[in-house]
Amino acid sequence: MTGRILSLIVAGMLFWVLAGLPARHLGGGDLALIHAGTAELLCLVPAIVTLVWASRLLARDPQQTPILVLGATGIRMFGVLLAALILFMAVPPFQNEASFLFWVLGAYLYTLAVEIALLLRAPQGLQSVPSETTDA
Repeated sequence: MTGRILSLIVAGMLFWVLAGLPARHLGGGDLALIHAGTAELLCLVPAIVTLVWASRLLARDPQQTPILVLGATGIRMFGVLLAALILFMAVPPFQNEASFLFWVLGAYLYTLAVEIALLLRAPQGLQSVPSETTDA
């Protein structure tokens, strides 16, 4: 579990560095780094919560994977959109900055892909073992 959370955090930091730094140097300035970092944090916090929640439920019933992935996506989407709209409407560095919403969209899709990959990856002890076939 801890390994998956750390993988998600590292992936989020990679998004911020690999997308934010080039955007900063290509004319976005420090505001691009602020928007990229904030967008990734907005997506990372609910992703960690849903990863922990889904991992615990999947340990009990692995057949629930599709339902849990969809449920976790819906919960995270609502939380991220609500927080992004509050920042976009009321907080000065993000207020009326359309670029911030694009950063949120990019960070959300990236974090979602990483989280789903982590959820669908079989735990170390439960990886499938090739079945033995007997020749008759």
